Amino acid sequence: MKPRVRQVIVVEGRYDKNALSQVVDAVIVETGGFSVFHDREKLAYLRRLAAARGVILMTDPDGAGFVIRNHLKGVLPPEQILQAYVPDVYGKERRKRKGGKEGKLGVEGMPPAVLLEALRRCGATWEGEEAPAAPLRLTKADLLEKGLIGPDSAARRQALCRKLSLPERMTPNALLQALNTLLTEEEWAAL
Repeated sequence: MKPRVRQVIVVEGRYDKNALSQVVDAVIVETGGFSVFHDREKLAYLRRLAAARGVILMTDPDGAGFVIRNHLKGVLPPEQILQAYVPDVYGKERRKRKGGKEGKLGVEGMPPAVLLEALRRCGATWEGEEAPAAPLRLTKADLLEKGLIGPDSAARRQALCRKLSLPERMTPNALLQALNTLLTEEEWAAL
C-alpha cells in the first residue's frame, strides 16, 4: 500500500505526475510547464488547494524547474508551501531520445526511493504518522558565519548542496529555505 500524503503535490507535467502517483497516494496537480504563468484558472485552483491543504512544490532540478518553482512561490502564500527538491542526477529519461538541455533527470526519472525521501525531507505530513519534528530556523547571518554566503562562498554552497542531495543551482535564499525545511537542529550541528 502506498503512503498517503496530506498536502497537494504540484509537479511540472504528466510524466512527473505519473511517476509520483506510482509512489504515493496524493492529490497531484500538473502546472503544464510554463503555461501556468498565464493560466489564471489554474493559479486560482492552486491558491484554493494551498489554503485548504497546503502544497508541496516538486519541480525538476533544471533552470526551467526553478523558474516555475519561483513563479509559484511568488503567487502562493509562503506559509502554505513546502519545497521538495530532487537531487541533480545526470542522464536522460527512458522515454526520451536525448537528454534535456542541462542533461539532468527530472522528477519522472528519479527512483521511487528518491521521490519518497524528497517528500519526507520537505516536511510532508503522512496519514497515520506523527507530524515531522520542528524545522531548523537559520538566518542569513548564520549562513554568512558558516561561509555559505558572501565572498568566495559559491563552491562551499555547491559542496553542501551535493552533500545534502540538493540541486547545485540553488540561490542562497533557496538554500536557506531548503535548510530550514529539511534539517533539524541536530542535523545542522552534525554538518
